[in-house]
Amino acid sequence: MTTRNILTVDLEEWFVVEALAGRYPQDRWPSLTPTVTRNTHRLLDLFHRKKCHATFFVLGWCAERYPQLMREIVDAGHEIGCHSFHHVRVDAMTAEQFREDTRRVQAIVAEATGVKPIGYRAPSWSLNPSTSWAFDILGELGFTYDSSIFPIKHDLYGVPQAPRRAFRMSLSGGRYLWEVPASTVRFLGQNLPVTGGGYLRHSPYWYSKAMVRKLNHEGMPAVVYIHPWELDPDLPKIEGLTAVQRFRTYGSTSVLAMKLERLLDDFDFTPMGEYVVSLTRRKIGFESE
Repeated sequence: MTTRNILTVDLEEWFVVEALAGRYPQDRWPSLTPTVTRNTHRLLDLFHRKKCHATFFVLGWCAERYPQLMREIVDAGHEIGCHSFHHVRVDAMTAEQFREDTRRVQAIVAEATGVKPIGYRAPSWSLNPSTSWAFDILGELGFTYDSSIFPIKHDLYGVPQAPRRAFRMSLSGGRYLWEVPASTVRFLGQNLPVTGGGYLRHSPYWYSKAMVRKLNHEGMPAVVYIHPWELDPDLPKIEGLTAVQRFRTYGSTSVLAMKLERLLDDFDFTPMGEYVVSLTRRKIGFESE
């Protein structure tokens, strides 16, 4: 049986990324050159040609400014999830701030599309042991799953001790929440990040393909995640970046579209919500046996 991998998009503008944190205050965002619409249309066109569907975790700020784009995503058969409003890290918010931020995005997306999101991904993978209260809040707000944990050690994020496979959390009030972590492979006792963001962008295609096959051989889907701006070799030029910031922002943007197209040719993909439905059915089946 062919493993169906998971295709996700973190829909946000180029200037919100963690590598540029603090460089562009929120009140400046409306004056910056927008790229998200044209690059999302590139993705929608590609997904239509390849007859596949994805989960778009959308930034509330973008959803509020571009409601027609949100409708186009849903009308094309894709799933919409939440990715916070202003891309503020969860570990920089209080529980009440997180609740209101997430509720705000839910309302904006529902107004634009008629669909209430059931999936959440934190900005910069910022759910960690210090923010465990966030999972209960997601359950209270009606979310079915989260995809915010990256089981690696990184300078900006990561929970290296977290499970590599999807798992179900028991929450207060009898609720539960599925967690679908970002993909990693084991090498020399360490978890290595693969198949998303800069790890996909900067890796040669043969390596990414081999990693997807390795995950599938282990019985796990690969969680592919991309950002619309990563397909854009003509991003606005930013002065004063360090070498690391330049690499994280501009590196390999000219080749990601080609890599993604090859992945969609070589593997089967599904939105994350559909994968979670299959997990839930499997869990219920196990429990009824």
